[in-house]
Amino acid sequence: MKAIIAGNWKMNKDNGQSRELVLKLMSLVGIDELKNRQVILIPPFTSLSILAELVMNSPIKLGAQNMHWERSGAFTGEVSGVFIKQLGCEYVIIGHSERRHLMGETNKEINRKLKTALDIGLIAILCVGETGAERDAGQTESVIEKQLTQGLEGFENEAHKMIIAYEPVWAIGTGKTATLEQAVEVHKFIRGLLKKPSTIIYGGSVKSDNIDQLMAHEEIQGVLVGGASLDPESFARIIQYQKFLDKPKISDSSD
Repeated sequence: MKAIIAGNWKMNKDNGQSRELVLKLMSLVGIDELKNRQVILIPPFTSLSILAELVMNSPIKLGAQNMHWERSGAFTGEVSGVFIKQLGCEYVIIGHSERRHLMGETNKEINRKLKTALDIGLIAILCVGETGAERDAGQTESVIEKQLTQGLEGFENEAHKMIIAYEPVWAIGTGKTATLEQAVEVHKFIRGLLKKPSTIIYGGSVKSDNIDQLMAHEEIQGVLVGGASLDPESFARIIQYQKFLDKPKISDSSD
């Protein structure tokens, strides 16, 4: 299985900047270095069309940052999953913490979006994670279980068609990163909740200086990168992390 390296640019980079970033990234990362990993670029909606042309016929894939649960209709300011798929997207982020906490997105809405993504053939990157207050209160597992249970309600057996991204809210854009032990513990918990083997990745201040440690453990099957994906040199280093498939991953001795 290829490791997932996804870069979420959030509301950054106009068309010209997006083009410049990708061209630079492609000059830094060789095709051979992409054999064992799936790189996914997730730019603003406005840059999807131009990036689709740049990555065409390359191993790099495109994703969108959000979508509506309806395919079309009177939803001013929203974007249909059908439209982003037509632009060349194969992936879409659903349930990012910034959508949940800043935009008030609910588990019910996330559930509807996931169902639509499945129906139209997009691979959803479902984000789950706890706030700092919830972790301090010992609620990490109950929060994540609720997010997964309600988010996947009605199609629990299809979670393996998605990517689950564990993103502790307290580590997103803060410079804080969950320790390897914290990340692995939650990844194992998530894996125990799912009906079938699924891809689980980590997000939360992933940088070039912690990528090697994160990706050295077998429980972490990829990363969702935020700010570090906006710098081509930094993102290239993350893509080129020092774990290749001929080097065994670390597992817990108790496993």
